[in-house]
Amino acid sequence: MAEPLSSQTPALGRVPPIRPEFERDLPAVEEPGEIVHPLSLFERLANVDGVRRGLILIALMALWQAYAVMLGNPLMFPTLTDTLAALVEGVREGTLLLRILSSLHVLLIGYAIGIALAAVLTSLAVSFRLGADLLATLTAMFNPLPAIALLPLALLWFGLGTASLVFVIVHSVTWAVALNTQTGFHSVPDTQRLAGQNYGLKGLRYVGLILIPAAFPSILAGLKIGWAFAWRTLIAAELVFGASSRSGGLGWYLFEKRNQLETPAVFAGLTCVIIIGLVVEGLVFRTLEARTVQRWGMSRAG
Repeated sequence: MAEPLSSQTPALGRVPPIRPEFERDLPAVEEPGEIVHPLSLFERLANVDGVRRGLILIALMALWQAYAVMLGNPLMFPTLTDTLAALVEGVREGTLLLRILSSLHVLLIGYAIGIALAAVLTSLAVSFRLGADLLATLTAMFNPLPAIALLPLALLWFGLGTASLVFVIVHSVTWAVALNTQTGFHSVPDTQRLAGQNYGLKGLRYVGLILIPAAFPSILAGLKIGWAFAWRTLIAAELVFGASSRSGGLGWYLFEKRNQLETPAVFAGLTCVIIIGLVVEGLVFRTLEARTVQRWGMSRAG
């Protein structure tokens, strides 16, 4: 006859089986192994990002020189040495530096206006429902619109000069920064939002003290995207109508040298475009990132 179910429950006094204990014998260790392995010089250099990227850059430059020499057509593809000579010559004459300063001047004006406009739109979006609808509608309309498509309209409205360039740069910066900032604001945890509300923060103080620090990784990503868009848009715009009273920028320098069939100077101008992009990315944004989001533990070093 089967035992009743009530007699099998631990509550009525039946003790579960005890697992037998055992002791494992560890192998005898005469001498501990070497834990710290000193790295060789090659391994230490291989762990430095700058060394690895520098080697890649040197390899690309060697390929450039070898291919240009093999092609033997400096009008179509100049050698690296000819490009460097044109770069040095442009800097020595001062023409290239003036073009670069002109481009950076216009870029900073448009970039600052675009960031300010994005800050206003995003603040309205997080403060009012109508502001959120306005920003959602504007970003859906204008963010997919290429800035280069507005060049004819900018030329019609503002004429040939700096104002037209600033207009297209503002368009390329505003929507990228606003969209990333709004996305960052939406990702702020409710705990931080409630903490700010418990302290009585409202309006701009709530945005400045709670939302912006918490959403700064997304804001920084938007600033980097906006900078890249603005730089590319500026060079493209200057290639079309970047000259006003003989004060064109770096894009106009490329256009002039192309018309004069000075291909090494064109490559030198393109090299300056790349170098400026690397400097801004490597010095400005990486430094800002290291001193903010990485220092706050919100992001890891890449």
